Amino acid sequence: MAAAPEERLDVLTAAGDRTGVSKPRSEVHRDGDFHRAVHVWIYSESTGELLLQRRADCKDSWPGKWDISSAGHISAGDSSLSSARRELHEELGIKLPVDAFELIFVHLEECVINNGTFINNEYCDVYLVTTLSPIPLEAFTLQESEVSAVKYMHCNEYKNCLAAENGEYVPYDLNGQYGQLFSIIEKRYKGNMDARSLTIQKQISRYAPILLEPELTTLSEGDRKALGYILKASMVIDDIFYEQVWNSNQMLRDWLKARADSSSLDNLKWAYYSINKSPWSCLDENKAFLSTADSAVKLLTDATKQISGWKGLEYRAAFPQDKPGGANFYPPDMNKMEFELWKSGLPDKEQKDVTGFFTVIKRPDALLPSSVAQSEGSDQTNNSDDLYVVPYSKEYKPSLEKAAELLCKASECSDSPSLKNLLRTKANAFLSNDYYESDIAWMELDSNIDVTIGPYETYEDGLFSYKATFEAFIGIRDDVATSQLKLFGAQLEDLEKNLPMDNIYKSDNVSAAPIRVMNLLYNSGDVKGPQTIAFNLPNDERIVNEHGTSMVMLKNISEAKFKLIVKPIADACIREEQKDYVDFEPYYTHIVCHECCHGIGPHSIILPGGKKSTVRLELQEFHSALEEAKADIVGLWALNFLINKGLLPKSLSKSMYVSFLAGCFRSIRFGLEEAHGKGQALQFNWLYEKGAFILHSDGKFSIDFTKVEDAVESLSREILTIQAKGDKPAAQALLQSRATMTQPLRVALEKIEHMQVPVDIAPIFGAANKLLANN
Repeated sequence: MAAAPEERLDVLTAAGDRTGVSKPRSEVHRDGDFHRAVHVWIYSESTGELLLQRRADCKDSWPGKWDISSAGHISAGDSSLSSARRELHEELGIKLPVDAFELIFVHLEECVINNGTFINNEYCDVYLVTTLSPIPLEAFTLQESEVSAVKYMHCNEYKNCLAAENGEYVPYDLNGQYGQLFSIIEKRYKGNMDARSLTIQKQISRYAPILLEPELTTLSEGDRKALGYILKASMVIDDIFYEQVWNSNQMLRDWLKARADSSSLDNLKWAYYSINKSPWSCLDENKAFLSTADSAVKLLTDATKQISGWKGLEYRAAFPQDKPGGANFYPPDMNKMEFELWKSGLPDKEQKDVTGFFTVIKRPDALLPSSVAQSEGSDQTNNSDDLYVVPYSKEYKPSLEKAAELLCKASECSDSPSLKNLLRTKANAFLSNDYYESDIAWMELDSNIDVTIGPYETYEDGLFSYKATFEAFIGIRDDVATSQLKLFGAQLEDLEKNLPMDNIYKSDNVSAAPIRVMNLLYNSGDVKGPQTIAFNLPNDERIVNEHGTSMVMLKNISEAKFKLIVKPIADACIREEQKDYVDFEPYYTHIVCHECCHGIGPHSIILPGGKKSTVRLELQEFHSALEEAKADIVGLWALNFLINKGLLPKSLSKSMYVSFLAGCFRSIRFGLEEAHGKGQALQFNWLYEKGAFILHSDGKFSIDFTKVEDAVESLSREILTIQAKGDKPAAQALLQSRATMTQPLRVALEKIEHMQVPVDIAPIFGAANKLLANN
């Protein structure tokens, strides 16, 4: 019988990147090539024990010694998480789903053993599986060629054995990277609960609660009935967004909610989770405020062989301490290089599907036959053994069908023709995955009820900014405020012609963006953490090129933020002689201009080789922050342009800059991991370096009105040119050099923190909740 072919491993660079070369395992260890492996530790929460396996005596490294619960190489072309699941199944007979595995760190192991014949330069992805109790030893099915025995051992005892260099155990350097295993576990289970409660309470206190109760008296009886169905559909949208953030997010939400009344700490966990809609804090650079030890418990009755009297394996649904860059749009162990290599091998049309707004990228279940794992739907694109595409209409089918049904009922009730059309087309889009017609209907909406519902923003996709998250904004139209803002939409074409960039990059086809002002009644979906005050949609470049964009302003949100946050910031940070310039009118007018300026400047571009592309596709993960900075800084430039044309009052010429400066500090407090905060830091530091912003010896700031106009124009030109060229390295360099926490920013933020100014608001939907209670 012919011997099985030797396992091949991907050869890596010293930095851990794939070289594109693979070699047999024996040659990799002979030559000392860098390669990848997985380590899986099983930890019993109730006993504080780790599971160890005794390596088989026939192993070519560390034979007969006690080691990691399960470990193995990542074969050429395989993924990390798939390998971890497979190794655990093959070596110990344990079959666990993806959400049982928590990647806690990556360890570079470098050693030479066996008299120099075995060189190990190995990047190890270290996973932790947390079970509530020890798995009975008789439940394991050991792979004799790999494992001779298993045992549980308390963390401290095992740590002491490693520290003493006990010869029965494979050595790990506790002073190096591997010491993290013990410190992570210890931190989770030995923390002070009172101190933790205080920390979360302080985090929550950064949000000022605000009751939203806009008047509904302008609604007809039919529209009022329609509104009830729209609100219910918006609640479904929330469910989809939770799923998009992270694969076990809905389960964690339900777990925390069910236990919110168990203790004061549990109540605080639920309250802060509800604000962030995930275990990662939006205002703290997405740092986790929960750990897997707080997560939901799942029971598996068939994870191992059946044992009499044992109900099965209970584990914590794991989540990483670092928020996944790809959210739940991509496999958790997929990196950018793997995606790009896969994408480059697809036909052009399929590449568009892969990078489109409304698809997710998945990987077959490593423990299922490919025919089973890939049978979720006949319209999936599957051109690789590793990755394939699923449209939103299939991925979120149950929720979208429910939302579509509710929108159809709302459409039947409504008395507004344009609202009826929007609701009908949006329901169709949820089922067809084609949002073109519904986005046009959204732009043409002219109704007392203002509805934005569907997948739009791409901020959650930290890998490429390709994938859109679901959101809903429901409000009551403010006709008076809307009529006052028509000036801006009418001036877009003139603004485009005069943008501070080379004429070759300017568009000849700019449509005026309709502007609608509403008072927010309810929102859901991608509205976690800091609340938006306006949005400019759609993001689909086809529609932007053909029809432009449309803007919605949330007036009651803007008023609340100005009163509760911007004014107190001005009191803390702006010099006395300029503090009176901070006023709601210039603050709000710049918000309008910001949103308008999303619709001008480069969108569809032509690269140097003549290829057509878009700014979003070329700048990828740097697009969102740079686009927000562009809209802000070009918005300031545009206000000055309109003032000079006599279309806006001269009284804004100083107040808009001082109000902008106060607003800078507000946005930067969102954190430099968030697109708006990062974009704002870029602008502040640029203008400070140019001398437009001045920090005085008393720690307060002022504007140099003789320098600010040129500084604004120079940054506008810089960003617009980078976008027009699709120059990703330049975008990266600009953000890395300027979007940083500099000393002047620290001075301002410390003053604001000392005065305990809220960072943002937390809306309470009073009127919407009453309406839902009566339906």
